[in-house]
Amino acid sequence: MTVNKWTEEDIPDQSGRVAIVTGANSGNGLETARALAGRGAHVVLAVRDLAKGEAAVVDIEANHPAAHLELVELDLALLNSVRSAAADIRERYGRIDLLVNNAGVFHTPRRQTTDGFEIRFGTNHLGHFALTGLLLDRLVGTPGSRIVTVSSNAHRYRARIDFDRFGLEQGRSQSAAYGRSKLANLLFTYELQRRLEVAGSPAVALAAHPGWAETEILRHFRGIRFIEPLIGPLRNSAATGALATLRAATDPAAAGGEFYGSDGWFEMRGHPVLVGSSDRSRDAQLQWRVWDASEDVTAVTFPI
Repeated sequence: MTVNKWTEEDIPDQSGRVAIVTGANSGNGLETARALAGRGAHVVLAVRDLAKGEAAVVDIEANHPAAHLELVELDLALLNSVRSAAADIRERYGRIDLLVNNAGVFHTPRRQTTDGFEIRFGTNHLGHFALTGLLLDRLVGTPGSRIVTVSSNAHRYRARIDFDRFGLEQGRSQSAAYGRSKLANLLFTYELQRRLEVAGSPAVALAAHPGWAETEILRHFRGIRFIEPLIGPLRNSAATGALATLRAATDPAAAGGEFYGSDGWFEMRGHPVLVGSSDRSRDAQLQWRVWDASEDVTAVTFPI
């Protein structure tokens, strides 16, 4: 490992591994897919827009002409699409070594998913929850497999889950809605890891956050052009932001239940290290309640 700073150079050989990366057509997802492909993994780019996915494949192949890449259409805001994508992946692969739940939305116009959920919670948490459940048997049957879910430090801020309106609109604040979805990502990861341990599974679940990375997630935020000169120097590039995910996904020393983020000021930028999460995210009862409610509203039951 490089001295004190984990980088892409520290990723071990990934030859023979099958990796699914959601939202792999841009930002952190694209950089995650690029790095994994560069180390020899067979990478499945699970994307909502196949045209953008095809452009991402061309982009990655420009750096890695021998890359093993495939596309799967996946709209996390539509549970029928999640089921179709999972069925497609299951038909193609008898084993999965890595599932990276990366895709997410933040400052997007207020709306609901087709299934009636608040767009951030439905996409960032429920879509990934369902996808993981539908693919889990392919993961638990594969020694050394990992499920890495991308959260955010926003899980600490104004993040409170109302079980009377689980998955539905809860107030007008987009930041609070985003924080709620990112808290759910962590609660899900910790509960998944606990269940995997109880089941004696070789698979592990981890989480990561990219700091404040320069990606398209803020493309709908009207004020970004005014604050960009101030926050620009504080942000990770998409490639650096992806390092936390990549470390959780590939570092041989990484263990189930760990959370990786940036080592800089307020974890906004820097290289990946182990970081902490809020007391609320570590609440075992809350973890179980979110899991139970998520199974109920998605109608996806996990085989553990």
